[in-house]
Amino acid sequence: MSSSIRTIRARALVCATVVVALTAVAGCNDDNGGENSKDNASSAPSSSSDGPSASGLPTSLTGQKLNWKSCPAPTTMQGSGEAPGSDWQCATLRAPLDYAKPEGETIDLALIRSKATDPGKRIGSLIFNFGGPGGSGVSTLPGFAADYERLGTRYDLVSFDPRGVGESAGVKCLSDKELDASDAVDGSPDDAAETAAATAEQKNFIAACEKNSAKVLPHVDTVSAARDMDLMREVLGDKKLHYFGISYGTELGGVYAHLYPKNVGRAVFDAVVDPTEDPERSNLGQAKGFQLALDNYLKDCAKKGLACPVGDDPDQAEKTITALLARLDKQPLPTRSGRKLTQDQAVGGIAAALYSKDTWQYLTLGLTEALQAKQGNMLLLLSDSMAGRDENGGYSNINAANVAINCADDKQRYTVADVKAKLPEYRKASPVFGEFLAWGMLSCMDWPVTGKTEHPEVSAPGSAPILVVGNTGDPATPYEGARKMVQELGKGVGVELTNKGEGHGAYNGGGGNTCTTKTVNDYLLNGKVPADGKVCS
Repeated sequence: MSSSIRTIRARALVCATVVVALTAVAGCNDDNGGENSKDNASSAPSSSSDGPSASGLPTSLTGQKLNWKSCPAPTTMQGSGEAPGSDWQCATLRAPLDYAKPEGETIDLALIRSKATDPGKRIGSLIFNFGGPGGSGVSTLPGFAADYERLGTRYDLVSFDPRGVGESAGVKCLSDKELDASDAVDGSPDDAAETAAATAEQKNFIAACEKNSAKVLPHVDTVSAARDMDLMREVLGDKKLHYFGISYGTELGGVYAHLYPKNVGRAVFDAVVDPTEDPERSNLGQAKGFQLALDNYLKDCAKKGLACPVGDDPDQAEKTITALLARLDKQPLPTRSGRKLTQDQAVGGIAAALYSKDTWQYLTLGLTEALQAKQGNMLLLLSDSMAGRDENGGYSNINAANVAINCADDKQRYTVADVKAKLPEYRKASPVFGEFLAWGMLSCMDWPVTGKTEHPEVSAPGSAPILVVGNTGDPATPYEGARKMVQELGKGVGVELTNKGEGHGAYNGGGGNTCTTKTVNDYLLNGKVPADGKVCS
């Protein structure tokens, strides 16, 4: 939902960045899993040989020792913030730039961990990917430590910046000032002149990516990231990969399971990407998902009567919002920062607040401010959280990495004519979000790297059970994707768990002993696989 046609699909990390930004201003067989991993997670066995290991990689990589140190504050590329504290350690892992040339050039992958608090009952490492693609796991995991506290008793909690992200050979394109300037480009063009401006901005973005990151662009695909995770597993000393993937992290986990089914330990997929959809159908699904979440918010807002800035009639409330967006298309709102709230940023801000029911209150504040005070401060703050922009004007590379990873994966390349043909269907799916997500189909137009697949391959015969959690009110990865993932993983692998609730993702370890959280914990901590099709409400 950026101000250009590089619309980001399925950004799981938005929920994290919104919460952080707004807080600043306002049946497995082994019961304990212990035999699957070594007691020392610091390193894999070292070797003096540079020959290949059983994985086919040189032992100079599989036998490397990680030099764990106290963590610095996240860099701007990772999203900024404060140093995570003494419970956390950081290291870098060397991986091949090109897995077709495993003994060739390497890149450094940034890792973070917090060691298990009950080492006598330690199962192994639990590796997290929070989605995007493009989200920094190094900057995200510590902020959600409370949610995973129970899991951290028996696991080393581990996350990483995937290749192309943050400090793992992060893709660099436009400068911060250039990204601010791109806000003037209309992301949902209304005429030929605006379309020409948007496509010109796309070419400018691509040229900057090629200039600054040409070497890594062909190698930031999801298959390479999955191979990184298996190298990570081996170097961490784990016989099996225990994994918690959220949003795009479910796609990454599915690809890993397809490549290494025998290496899958206990794995949970939450906020599940539909692996059968192409980018066009995925964007359309998101339009429907965000519209559903907005409708649910408006119904909830209506119950508050006079406290709801768009009134107590949800249908009329939606018209009030679309009228606001139409006005912003012509005349952006002022903010205290001196920047203007554009139509695109308002849509992004609304979407950001819908990632969690906990942030609905900020949408109410933002709409109140925009409609009554004619100011755009809160919606701009929400939009900035989507774009990875910090309070000092520095951008993380979530946008650049997202485009680079998606375009390295997806073969599809859509044209302006394709978008125009689909606009009626997208507008029908969502009067608020449809146009913006339709134009997002162009994010890979003219990309210099050819995509690898029509859709991700996730079939994983022989894998251990994978718990697949779908949330009925999820805006970014609609609920139906969970069942599709279960089907594609294959019989006896995917285990479906439905959560009847709102927000992007269902697990909330910090929210008490809810049905979904308890089910996930029982699986990860005790190896208890729930019945396929279990429903939590």
